Amino acid sequence: MIAAYFERLNETQGLNFSVFYDAFDRGRFLTGLWTTSYICVVAIAASLALGLLGVWLAGSRSRLARLLVRGYVQFFRNTPPLVQLSFFYFAVATLLPTVSDGFGGRSPLVSGTGWAIIAFSLFAGAFNVEIFRAGIEAVPSTTVEAAESLGYTRLQLYIHVVIPLAFRICLPALNNNLINLVKTTTLAYAIGVPELLYAASQIWSESFNVREMMNVLLITYVLLVAILVFVMGRWEKAMRIPGYST
Repeated sequence: MIAAYFERLNETQGLNFSVFYDAFDRGRFLTGLWTTSYICVVAIAASLALGLLGVWLAGSRSRLARLLVRGYVQFFRNTPPLVQLSFFYFAVATLLPTVSDGFGGRSPLVSGTGWAIIAFSLFAGAFNVEIFRAGIEAVPSTTVEAAESLGYTRLQLYIHVVIPLAFRICLPALNNNLINLVKTTTLAYAIGVPELLYAASQIWSESFNVREMMNVLLITYVLLVAILVFVMGRWEKAMRIPGYST
């Protein structure tokens, strides 16, 4: 019924939402949605891990570790994400060996999707380092001293005391950064990754329905971001301590 409605809408009103009645266009769009969702989920998880690792090394006694983290943050925070993506895909990728594709040909060691995940994870991870650092510095020093007096090691202190409290403080800023990460995934279009924007552009170039596909694309991203905002909001409420979190 849905397919028939949109097909009739195209015939009578000239509104060509082909993704709702054409199986081929719908398949391409769903593939793009899956690719975008996959990149988002993996990049979010990797950027959180990088942020935690970075802030841990930034507080270490090793001067080299602190300098490496500072250099990483400055490089990825102060350069455009599209330039970073292009650097990895067109410069770093050429230094890596190729592998057999099983059909007598050679294929890159890391695919375009893989480079997109790497670039976006490093980009968002640099901001997460600073977000986590701000959260950790906001933890009261008296709380840290109390844990140290109880015999907590540095690792135990971070895992059981500092990180749980810091998360409660930095979740709003972290939420904004992860939303920005989801929107940044559209840049993967530049290296031919078949994400949502790439799939939509293929459809409208063949079906000549730019206006309709842009509306579908916009609503889809609104829904993706809304899901992330809902999850982060629930997480923030679950971690709230009355009288402590802001």
